[in-house]
Amino acid sequence: MNILGIETSCDETSVAILVNDEVKVNLVSSQDFHINYGGVVPELSSRAHLQIIIPLLRQALEKLKLSIEEIDLISATAGPGLIGALLVGLTFAKGLAFSLNKPFVPVDHIEGHIFSAFLQYGNSELIKPNFPYLCLVVSGGHTLLLLVKSDLEIIKLGTTVDDAAGEAFDKVAKMIGLGYPGGPKIQSLAYNYTESNLISFPVSKTQNDYDFSFSGLKTAVLRYVLKEYGSREKIKEEDKPKIAASFQNAVVKALTKNVEKALSNYKVDSFALVGGVAANKFLRDELAELTKKYGIKFVVPSLEFCGDNGAMIAYRAWRLHLAGRKFNYEYNAYPSLKENKLIVPEL
Repeated sequence: MNILGIETSCDETSVAILVNDEVKVNLVSSQDFHINYGGVVPELSSRAHLQIIIPLLRQALEKLKLSIEEIDLISATAGPGLIGALLVGLTFAKGLAFSLNKPFVPVDHIEGHIFSAFLQYGNSELIKPNFPYLCLVVSGGHTLLLLVKSDLEIIKLGTTVDDAAGEAFDKVAKMIGLGYPGGPKIQSLAYNYTESNLISFPVSKTQNDYDFSFSGLKTAVLRYVLKEYGSREKIKEEDKPKIAASFQNAVVKALTKNVEKALSNYKVDSFALVGGVAANKFLRDELAELTKKYGIKFVVPSLEFCGDNGAMIAYRAWRLHLAGRKFNYEYNAYPSLKENKLIVPEL
């Protein structure tokens, strides 16, 4: 089965084609111009998706020497995300599926990340999770700890009560003068800091043992900066790596602490780290050590599949299709994760 996946939830336009569970092509066009504004501008994002989506689809088909009529299943991200950006990809995919009389599958963006742990480029030796598995989703807009029991049963153990981890990276990076996007810049600075005298930034406690909170950490960084330097503009360049490393250490400590609680309480043989922040090497290394301690498989997608991509949307659509889920062409976009009907809180 040839599956087309379209992703336009934020500032990447992506078109992918899979044959069953094997990725054949995964094209991503990133909107780098948002750097000039210090964050994503929704209206500009939507326009950029409109301009590139058809050329990107043509390029993907040409790479595989396929005609559009040879696509068997069409999918697109329905939410959560920026509503204007989502509407571009979802409306285009629905119209395409209707005109070709092909089945259409709307995909939840977070579910796409969850199942990105299974993605492969013709590599049957790839380490993949086994159901049930624990999954940590860490992206710019979401931080979730989940128990994935099957294709159609996903239990939410914890989520962020304020800022997501990726959002905190962006805000702190801007705070100390690194610019946008913050994640890669903080990681790069922190990587070069080899001293052990880190600043002791706090890790917030939450009412639910599995929830996360990063707003207090962000405020703690700001207070440290104001106390030590008087203003953000007066931070010494040579001090920025220490601040970056200390902040990153606090975020990773908060994430691994909750994961360890879950590993202690749930019997699984696999743990998956997914989402854009999964590209952070320090986080990967710490979680790899933690899963080794508990004797379970550690699964993390390649960097290409950590960020927003069409391959994860196509793959999730294929799994939903195999599970017998059917959707009509009138399915609407939604900006909030609250609209998801599969990811349910633990009772």
